[in-house]
Amino acid sequence: MAKLSVRELDVHGKRVLLRVDFNVPVEEKDGKQVITDDTRIRESLPTINLLRERGAKLIIMAHFGRPKGKPNPKYSLRAVADYLHTIINHPVAFSHDVIGAVPEEIISHMKPGGVTLLENVRFHAEEEANDDGFSRELAKLGDIYVNDAFGAAHRAHASTAGVAKYVSQAAMGLLMEKELKYLVDELANPARPFVVILGGAKVSTKITVIKSLMEKADTLLIGGAMAYTFSKAEGIETGKSLVESDKLDLAREILDLAKQKGVKFLLPVDALITQEFKAGATTRTTSDRAIDEGWEGVDIGPKSIEIFKKEIESAGTVLWNGPVGVFEIADFAKGTRALAETIAQSKAKSIVGGGDSVTAVKQFGLADKMTFISTGGGASLELLEGRELPGVAALTSK
Repeated sequence: MAKLSVRELDVHGKRVLLRVDFNVPVEEKDGKQVITDDTRIRESLPTINLLRERGAKLIIMAHFGRPKGKPNPKYSLRAVADYLHTIINHPVAFSHDVIGAVPEEIISHMKPGGVTLLENVRFHAEEEANDDGFSRELAKLGDIYVNDAFGAAHRAHASTAGVAKYVSQAAMGLLMEKELKYLVDELANPARPFVVILGGAKVSTKITVIKSLMEKADTLLIGGAMAYTFSKAEGIETGKSLVESDKLDLAREILDLAKQKGVKFLLPVDALITQEFKAGATTRTTSDRAIDEGWEGVDIGPKSIEIFKKEIESAGTVLWNGPVGVFEIADFAKGTRALAETIAQSKAKSIVGGGDSVTAVKQFGLADKMTFISTGGGASLELLEGRELPGVAALTSK
């Protein structure tokens, strides 16, 4: 991606506005907010450390939760400021206002290498509206802008896009750079065979991705509930499985497109089915794709697992977006786990494209066996669709 990188900036003594994704899960314990997964904070550390080492005065912006454009103590970033202080082993000043006199006063006393975290940018309705005036006010706080919030890069908000117009330079952070490298550059000319695994509930949310990846992929492996929509489109019984009845024509169109392009489009040949959607429920495996009335599909079956594994084992590149079963329930996780383990053991370059597949890989303890795991659900999906992200488009070209 021909955008300016944080590596190329001269930041010594300059005020650098850094947008990160600190939208982390928290739990209330003894009246305090406790961060239960700090992945997003840790992913931003390489950029934070680089800027501090180079003598920047670092002003961090982030969003947290959905406060609906109004201050709400439940969504304050103060606990995150305290946590950041402990993991970078350096004081983090916290500004309880996002713009105006309070942050300006704090920033005026900053020294090179210092860090200030602004309160939740979504406490202002102008943030999500990408308001021009609010963007200018944010820009006043810094000399240079760096966007490392890949998970929010598909949003055209003031802190992810608007602010970039009013600074001298706008660059991508190290996490943003890594995401674009794997989800754009690496997939522009992938090592072959290029195998794509697409799962999840709905064909409708993946339609653009399927069409876009059909231009590049050698094989598409389809799992999850969306497989039943394809079955139904081909006149196969699906019982009470989740089916998008209004998307059957779309499913047929995709099947035709795969034939035209000469892409291997593999649907499950059997399924694990149940009458009750809960742990410990009775299950059985179908002999083919048909599912009896009163039963629903919750995972791919053993024959499908073997077919899919064989494709993965011979792949040069594997891109995975979406689980192939209801992996959150252990009884229905066998297919997703088997594919994750096969990818982990394969020689292929493996890219896990955000969302539930990332959760699954972490749950199975296989995250460190993947070449790259994306931090952005919606953002990674839009990149795979071939769209330009507003947060990337706004950055300075090299």
